[in-house]
Amino acid sequence: MDQDPSSLNSIAHWIQFSSLSLLVGIADHGSLSAGARAAGIAQPNASRALKTLERRLGYQLVDRKTTGSTLTSEGVLTVQWAREVLECLQTFAAGARSLADPGQSELDFGASMTVAEYLAPSWIGALHRKMPLVKPRMRIMNSQDVIQSVREGELEFGFVETPHIPMGLRSQQVYSDEMLIVTAPDHPWAQRGGALTLHELQNTALIEREAGSGTRAFLDYISHADRPKPLAEFNSNATICQCAAAGMGPAVLSQLAVESQLKLGTLVEIPFDGPALVRELRAIWSVDHVPGAAEQALLEIAAESAS
Repeated sequence: MDQDPSSLNSIAHWIQFSSLSLLVGIADHGSLSAGARAAGIAQPNASRALKTLERRLGYQLVDRKTTGSTLTSEGVLTVQWAREVLECLQTFAAGARSLADPGQSELDFGASMTVAEYLAPSWIGALHRKMPLVKPRMRIMNSQDVIQSVREGELEFGFVETPHIPMGLRSQQVYSDEMLIVTAPDHPWAQRGGALTLHELQNTALIEREAGSGTRAFLDYISHADRPKPLAEFNSNATICQCAAAGMGPAVLSQLAVESQLKLGTLVEIPFDGPALVRELRAIWSVDHVPGAAEQALLEIAAESAS
């Protein structure tokens, strides 16, 4: 060991954040070469960096084998600390950027259809009152496209309706959205007594949102079974409401999307004897991204609006 690793002043002189990124990359990807690629370090330099880190810490971090690299028990614990250090560094960098540039900035984010139509406008208005120099730009797409854009780095931040958040993304719930089964008033479901069962819902063709939408994914999630092909598919909640009201068939949509038609009486809600039709609307961002001041403000506004 070169120096006493228990001394903070000592570590500050030799610690390399790239070496910590390398160690985390090895843990996440299972080999030195893959960890080096994830950390943006050339393979020969990665080997030297890992050996230097082990020597200075005074213990072995990785067992190197022809089949790959595995962490030692000490390495597992060190990776946890390394993640915390890197996350704190990202927070420091994001905070410093926001202090250095407190003036006009742009906030690009993606939003799934329900969020974009019924929630985001009031959030954006509140953000403008709180941070008038921020220019928000919202891209409206379905949940799967928001997820893909964030994973590929096209967007740093977004809002989705799907119950499945892939690995590699962080998320925070911002709204609990109740889903309702609706039909035209003269539909057979509206004329009968008693509640609809899950089995009936599973086996009935519906007017639905397109594949990749959070609403479609939620229906698949609660059904736990193969469902019939939709009667029709649209990428607009309003169009689905109109078609259901015209008697084309039943639909399952957010309460936000159908409440005006329910008040008018052009749609009626069908009682349901099954699992709670409540989904979480979530904000998502990459694990490598620290939400900036404007994003944090938008998160707080969204959470406050739901309370």
